[in-house]
Amino acid sequence: MHEYSIVASLVDRVDEIAATRPGAIVRKLHVRIGELAGVEIDLLQTAFATFRERTVCDRADLAIEAVPAVWRCKSCGRDIPAGTVLRCCQQPARLVSGDDIILERVEMEVRDV
Repeated sequence: MHEYSIVASLVDRVDEIAATRPGAIVRKLHVRIGELAGVEIDLLQTAFATFRERTVCDRADLAIEAVPAVWRCKSCGRDIPAGTVLRCCQQPARLVSGDDIILERVEMEVRDV
């Protein structure tokens, strides 16, 4: 179950971000998961709930946006609909989104100084 390693990397990155704001409390993570990223969203949420204990994300929620795969013609720029032949203008279409995992935003509560 590689979702645990994804969560470990995610928590490490959030820890780096939170370290730039001493005393900050991480409240929410916003993550985009592409449909071709090979991630089971339910398993990722379970892994996050388990792994976050005693980390900077201990009190944080995880918001996940599922991102569909988008294929595009290299020549004419036309998007190729899902479920169709991935060719246009006599050449294969290229994947332009939907295969990545992106930490989009970290919401933190920062104490007044």
